[in-house]
Amino acid sequence: MRKLLQALKRDDRGVTALEYVILAVVVVAAVTVGGSILRNVITSAFTSTGSAIQACVNSPKTCGS
Repeated sequence: MRKLLQALKRDDRGVTALEYVILAVVVVAAVTVGGSILRNVITSAFTSTGSAIQACVNSPKTCGS
């Protein structure tokens, strides 16, 4: 039993797979957070643009040049 435990302790074949899983989790988390931030920025930009267009439609004389 002791030899088996020592052999398992020295065996590092599964370490690479675990590293890839950890890397994939980090990448997914980064994409999720980045996507959320980007979505908020894009939503804000379109909201501002829509408000500016609506202001020009409602009051063309006060619209920017």
